[in-house]
Amino acid sequence: MNRWKWINSGMVVAAMVFSSVGFSQDDPGKTNIGRVRVTVYFGTDGEPKMAGAKAAVTKETEKRLRSEERLRFKNYRVLGQELQPLLRSYESWAQPLKPSDEVLVRFEARSQPTKQAMGLNVELWLSRKKVLKTDAHLEGNRPLYILGPEWRHGRLIIAVALAPMEKPGS
Repeated sequence: MNRWKWINSGMVVAAMVFSSVGFSQDDPGKTNIGRVRVTVYFGTDGEPKMAGAKAAVTKETEKRLRSEERLRFKNYRVLGQELQPLLRSYESWAQPLKPSDEVLVRFEARSQPTKQAMGLNVELWLSRKKVLKTDAHLEGNRPLYILGPEWRHGRLIIAVALAPMEKPGS
C-alpha cells in the first residue's frame, strides 16, 4: 500500500514539474507587433441627431470620407472606437461599440510589419455574422474604410487603421 502511495505521489510531482516547464516559457506568437484602431462612424444626409449625442469627426477625417463617392454624406459622427494590440501569430478582436457586440472586427498579422505598413487579414462581423473577409495592406495614417449597413436613416462606416505604438514606460 505504501508503495502505491509513493508511486502515485511521484507521478503527481512529475506531472506538476513537466506542466510548469511548459508554462514558464514565453510564447513568441503573443508578441505585440503593433496596434490597430477600429472606429465606427455614422454618415447621414439627414439630421446627425439621429445618432444621439456623439462626437463630430475631425475636418481631416471628414475630407477623407467625402473624397470617396460611396462614403459621401452631409454629416458624420463618431459612434465608437477601440484600440487593440496586434499580436504576431494570434488573432485580435475589436469591439468598438462596447458594450454592444453588434459590430466586431477580427484582425491578425498577415506579414512581417515595417514601421509604416502592415498586411492584415480583416473580418467584419455584424450581428454575429461574418459579412466581410479581406486582406488589407494598411499604411501609416491611412485607414481602410468599410461601408457598413443602413442605420437610423444613414449608414455605418467602419474604419480600420494602424495606430502608433505606445512609448515605453507610458
